[in-house]
Amino acid sequence: MAIFVRIDFDRNYKTMYLPEFIKQFDYNAFSKINGQWHTPFLDEFFPFIREPFVWLPFYFFLVFFATINFKKRGWLWVLFFIVNAAMSDYISSTIIKDNFIRIRPCHDPLLTGSVRFLVSYCPVSSSFTSSHAVNHFAAAMFIFTTLKKTVSPKWAFVFLWALLISYAQVYVGVHFPFDVFCGAVVGVILGYIPAKIFNAKIGLLQK
Repeated sequence: MAIFVRIDFDRNYKTMYLPEFIKQFDYNAFSKINGQWHTPFLDEFFPFIREPFVWLPFYFFLVFFATINFKKRGWLWVLFFIVNAAMSDYISSTIIKDNFIRIRPCHDPLLTGSVRFLVSYCPVSSSFTSSHAVNHFAAAMFIFTTLKKTVSPKWAFVFLWALLISYAQVYVGVHFPFDVFCGAVVGVILGYIPAKIFNAKIGLLQK
């Protein structure tokens, strides 16, 4: 069920600068996604898919898939995958968020009374970037780049997985679209680098 909220935001800091045309586009896009493009089914679906108990089993499956099929190289793949996840989360949640401060829509006084808030908690950390977007797109890029030639190009579906989880951040009211877009770009870059290193130095198939 959607809850319209006003949450006081008392932090005394200077927020990041965004050009007016980006802010205007962002507010308009957020208003469409969060306030207009919704159905009762999506109100249940998007809060659900962003929960760890939904997406963690898929990543655990990948651990078993890699280690069973590729043995030692599979374990090294898992190590790279974990390092990639830790690196992307640290860069987004600590380095970027601590230096680029942006109020989340669920705290934004300009949106008082208009945000459809579909989760139980609005974080007080910066809205920029979306760590969900960074982390899942980094994982998707790493998975696709390392598995596409070894197994199948059909692994591209992981980008749809990442996109749905990222879109959910806007739908439930905790991020603006620009936060998610930039998070996706950062995630793709962060996932590509270790994937290329892994393919060049190790690879899943015997060279």
